[in-house]
Amino acid sequence: MRLGVLDVGSNTVHLLVVDAHRGAHPWPAHSEKAVLRLAEQIGPDGALTSGGEDALVEAVAGAKAAAEGLGTDDLLAFATSAVREATNAPQVLTRVRQETGVHLHVLPGVDEARMTFLAVRRWFGWSAGRLLVLDIGGGSLELAAGIDEHPEFALSVPLGAGRLTRERLRIQPGTSVPPPAATIDELQRYVEETLAPVVDKLGQVAWDRTVATSKTFRTLARLAGAAPSSAGLWVGRSLSQDGLRQVIGFIRHIPPSELSELEGVSASRAHQLLAGAVVAEATMRLLGIDRLDICPWALREGVILRRLDQLDGG
Repeated sequence: MRLGVLDVGSNTVHLLVVDAHRGAHPWPAHSEKAVLRLAEQIGPDGALTSGGEDALVEAVAGAKAAAEGLGTDDLLAFATSAVREATNAPQVLTRVRQETGVHLHVLPGVDEARMTFLAVRRWFGWSAGRLLVLDIGGGSLELAAGIDEHPEFALSVPLGAGRLTRERLRIQPGTSVPPPAATIDELQRYVEETLAPVVDKLGQVAWDRTVATSKTFRTLARLAGAAPSSAGLWVGRSLSQDGLRQVIGFIRHIPPSELSELEGVSASRAHQLLAGAVVAEATMRLLGIDRLDICPWALREGVILRRLDQLDGG
């Protein structure tokens, strides 16, 4: 069957269409995205601005039309932290449904962690042993650990790259001056303090292999020497703590507006790279992770796999 997944995230609205059935590898048939940066369109009152609403409705309508044109049998639409935390989320969701016919399901952060964990488990298989999975999004950091397809531990904390860029580094797209060293140090302390309860909880959990997903981790791995995306999905990629520290050592001195000139760094997320790197480094250091593997599957694939499991169950 042909499934469409519409992911309304903090940075992009991403449509992924795959051909899949239970027990088979979901093969991508189409992918398109619109860069909306919804997290940056939250007003002082915590509500998504009218301009953000308009852009979201237009993007969802366009994605629905594309999915229908490709003959999808089902469209799974969900929204993550930006919409989830907006004070006017109910009104936004109602408007999207009324004007596009698409029912956006707001996915709790813990469910994001669980769905991503499922995707990673299916990608690496049972031979990976007990997994610890990390995912840095625009609004939050998700962590999950366990031996089965359903993690024993799943948590979401507000340490997304976009959120910290906006609230802590106070960097806007196109900023031409690197943030001061004192601001970066302050961000690092904040991240460490926020992670402290997570580290305490994970102190009771063991794992055999650490895996990371998300655009942030993939970009950092590429800058640290991992194979480019052109090498294909099957090439193994990893990120070491030493390599990550070297990356931070040079990107902290580069103006955000120039980071997109580095190979593997997308223009739409370049200004968020430093904040994401600080979160990644602190998480690896505090959890004692020397090296982690990069998984090409993440939340969207997890949603697809869960849907296929549901269909198979009747």
